[in-house]
Amino acid sequence: MARDIDDYTAQYQRLPFEPMQAAYRRKRVLAEIARHAPRRLLEVGCGHLPLFTDLPGVACTVVEPAPLFAAHARRLAAGRADVQVIEAYAEQHARSPGALPSEGYDMVVLSCLLHEVDDPQALLAAVRRLSRPGTVLHVNVPNARSLHRLLAVAMGLIPSADALSDTQRRMQQRGIYDADTLAAELRQAGFAITDQGSLFVKPFTHAQMQQLVDLDFATPALLDGLDRLVDHLPGLGSEIWANAEPMR
Repeated sequence: MARDIDDYTAQYQRLPFEPMQAAYRRKRVLAEIARHAPRRLLEVGCGHLPLFTDLPGVACTVVEPAPLFAAHARRLAAGRADVQVIEAYAEQHARSPGALPSEGYDMVVLSCLLHEVDDPQALLAAVRRLSRPGTVLHVNVPNARSLHRLLAVAMGLIPSADALSDTQRRMQQRGIYDADTLAAELRQAGFAITDQGSLFVKPFTHAQMQQLVDLDFATPALLDGLDRLVDHLPGLGSEIWANAEPMR
């Protein structure tokens, strides 16, 4: 599937509820970064809010192919000598001389990205080239076994949990992972999973969740509770995440 990066950027910015979903996703990513305390971090695909804005003192490199997002990241990086923004696909950047700093990256983040690329193994191979022994790779993707997708199957709206929704087709997404298929994808690329989980139990679609927010039914307290609900329903979060390291 050929990706129209400009259309993807426009669709992403119009997606209902996505800012709130992204906030819970970012919360998990930042928690994992804090837990591993990298000195040098690589973010592949930063979207509209790169991680370095919440990481003072951490040397960050951003590789972002969308011109709009890359330009915005450069504006946000003004005055940060320890931040580099590169407008490119990671697969291209990994082949550039000097793409990996001499001291290496301590952590690489692929947030809400792996399910969108045409060739995930090519992207993961690029990440391996940009890694060193001990580099932590953090990945998150939508969960095929999310509560809202299982409800859609039970209602007969989609034929199976791994079927693409209309929103996913509009967002040019290639497919959807569950915990097992994500682990298999990472293993095939030469990464060993060290930790994994899910985040934010979402009972309904993005559009329906946005309606509940607009009606003041889905309050911040309720949304926070749905995020904490993964402690009791660990497999039903709307997104799954994994930490992995290159196999030796």
